Amino acid sequence: MGEAKRKSYTPAFKARVGLEAIRGVRTVNEIGQDYGVHPAQVGQWKKEILEQAQTLFEKQRGPQQEDGAGAPERLYGEIGRLKMELDWLKKKSGLSL
Repeated sequence: MGEAKRKSYTPAFKARVGLEAIRGVRTVNEIGQDYGVHPAQVGQWKKEILEQAQTLFEKQRGPQQEDGAGAPERLYGEIGRLKMELDWLKKKSGLSL
């Protein structure tokens, strides 16, 4: 007799089934029957989504903080580049100091 292989589900499939269970429109048993998954597994995926939902909002939005170590070199480099541009523009426009 052949041994039964375990089914493997994609993360997208797990999310779809788990979110449907969270919505609560249908029972876990109905969802499990429609997708061919044991109701206990549907409940587990629902629980995992609810437990990990807070991690979606933990990251801060906006500009990332720099470590500060490379800031002076970067700023001096930008000052040098802008000074060269200014000198070139003065030369091209005929202005001199």
